[in-house]
This record gives sequence, C-alpha cells and structure tokens, in this order.
Amino acid sequence: MTDLLSGRFAVVTGSSQGLGFHITDAYLAEGASVAICARNADELAAAEQQLRRHLRDGQRLLSVIADVTKREEVDALFAQVEEEFGTIDILVNNAGIYGPLGLLDEVPWSEWETAITVNLLGSALAMRAVIPIMKSRGYGKIIQLSGGGATTPLPFASAYAASKMAVVRLAETVAEELRPFGIMVNSIAPGALNTRLLDEAIEAGPERIGREFYEKLLTQKESGGAGFEAATQLAVFLGSARSDGITGKLISAIWDDWEDFPLNLEILSDSDLFTIRRITREERPLHWKSDNLSSKISNA
Repeated sequence: MTDLLSGRFAVVTGSSQGLGFHITDAYLAEGASVAICARNADELAAAEQQLRRHLRDGQRLLSVIADVTKREEVDALFAQVEEEFGTIDILVNNAGIYGPLGLLDEVPWSEWETAITVNLLGSALAMRAVIPIMKSRGYGKIIQLSGGGATTPLPFASAYAASKMAVVRLAETVAEELRPFGIMVNSIAPGALNTRLLDEAIEAGPERIGREFYEKLLTQKESGGAGFEAATQLAVFLGSARSDGITGKLISAIWDDWEDFPLNLEILSDSDLFTIRRITREERPLHWKSDNLSSKISNA
C-alpha cells in the first residue's frame, strides 16, 4: 500500500464482480474514494459489503445501481457522484459482456446488438457524462478496459471482438480531443482472466465456439489465467499522478513494461508505440513480389 490514489475520486463501472471489483479494491487500498455501479442490485450490495471492510478514515464508497446502456441512468450516476464527492478524477470503464457466441450468420442478432450497445455505447456514454466534470478542473484520467479480439481476430465472438476493437479506437480518438484539457485517456488489455465471461464461453461448448478456442479456454481455466493483479496495478498506475502525460495508448498489463513509461514520455508522445495502426509491407522485412501494375496504369 503506497497511497498512490490518496485524495482522488473514482468511478468504476461494472464493479460488482470480476476485474471491476478487484480494481475497486485496489483503488481503496491506495487511498481513493470510489463509486461503484452495476445493474444487479443484489450483486452490487454484496460487493459493497465486502469492500467497506477496507475503508479507512476519510475514504468514501458510494454504490449506485445503473445500467451503462441507458443514458438517463448514466447521467444520473455521474450527477450523484459529483454531488457526493464534489468532483471525479478517474473513470474506469469496465462494464462489458461477451455477447453471443457462434458464427456471425447464426447468432441471434438482438444479442449481437446488445453486446455492441453495452461494450461500446456504454463506454461512450460514461465518457460523455464525465468529460464536462473533468474539463471544469482541467484534469482527469479515463481508463478503458479492452480485451481479447481488440488486436487479433476472435472467431465465434464477433460482437465482443468488434466492440473491444472499437473502444480502443474510441479511447485513442477521445484522447486526442482531450489533450488540451489535461485529460488523459488510455486502454488496458488485461490478459486472459478467469471471469464469468470465461465460464459463459466454456458453457457454450465446442460446437458453438470451435474446438480450438474451446480447448484453449479449458487450458486457461485449469491454469488460473493471467490473474487480476497485473491489470489492477496497471489501473492504479493509470489513475495516479505517476502516469501524467501518458495518453492515447493501449497497454498490455501482462506484456508491456508500463512501469518504465514515465521515463520515456517524450518517446511515447512522439510515436505510435502502443497504439493500433495499419501495418504496410514497408514495415515488414519481406520479399514482396510486384507485377508493376500501378506503373503500367500510370504510363498508359
């Protein structure tokens, strides 16, 4: 415990269980006051009861039932948090679902739409609600949870993959919009976690998600996965003053040397490191064959 977040006020969405719960627990341990939210009242109440055991003098924990896909509930959430806390320094967009599993042309379309709505639109709505609060004080941290499928294809989970790719580009774009206001926006790739999403995928079975993906998930389940510690510590880092100046990045909690980022701010600011970009053949040491068609057309 280093009190990296002492005196800071945070909102963590989808925080009644899984990674959101662990991030909240870590934030409280580092001295922050936190507002948690989720759709399920019973699960939220149970999480609040567990988290309150770690509160210290001066810290506050606020629990609000809210659906991130409903604009009126999101606006009410942030209005209540601002009234209770006085301000919001950190938003952790964690709420998300896997969505339907199976081939795109076979899964229920309504479930596909729901996954996009929760993962992408829910993240955007929370950003819209918190940005004016952060702009008013010229400072803020927005942390977006990404996931599998953002950087590589994820067959049989197309809604999840598409939405997680989309939220990374959303975060990169909003980061550029908010640079003049002292608000930093970054995405976290937490690694393969053993959460309820994993259980849902395994329950779907190899017929719906493919034998290879199914076997991979079983192996992850048995090994314990990546664990929550790396992702929670990265979330603490990105919410703290130690990460000031770092924005517009997709950071792997497991593979990236993010502890060294503050020592390399100039390099990070002037490069596309840790971002999603199109790769051209000039960037790969390959022997590329050409029939010079472009030159033939231009000389025609």
